[in-house]
Amino acid sequence: MRNSYEAYKNLLTITEKEVDWAYEVWDQLLQDLNNRDNHKRSRAAQFLSNLAISDPEKRMLNDFPALWEVTRDPKFVTARHSLQSIWRVGLAGDEQQELLINHFTYRFTHCVEEKNYTLIRYDIIQGLRNLYDEVKRGEIKQKALDLIATEEDSKYQKKYATVWRNT
Repeated sequence: MRNSYEAYKNLLTITEKEVDWAYEVWDQLLQDLNNRDNHKRSRAAQFLSNLAISDPEKRMLNDFPALWEVTRDPKFVTARHSLQSIWRVGLAGDEQQELLINHFTYRFTHCVEEKNYTLIRYDIIQGLRNLYDEVKRGEIKQKALDLIATEEDSKYQKKYATVWRNT
């Protein structure tokens, strides 16, 4: 068990940079997004999110809906791990970034009926911060601040705002 966890962590680290073998595993990871095992679904989502930067054919533009679906997984821990890593898709290019930000915005705005919606919102704001830290585009910061401003509960508005301190 320990070795497989170490391998998983190593793969996540390796795929933070561009690799030339993404398409050798892409289709299998895509299939694993629907695997009965929630751990496989979670890992597949995280790996695909990381591999988006290694996707010159822009397959992610077509495959994104399947990846996004895992952010709504029945197992909240699986959904959350997926949501926390999906921001990396935005590193792949302008089209992928726009797709991601549109999905983040829609979900933030419409997730109040979901269980744990405050955690979902927090993860979206954190994802936007992570993306901003990598690409330094002011419109990403502005989008996050605009979303935070829509939070009606001042406690959560303050919590989300802490993510954007020191920028």
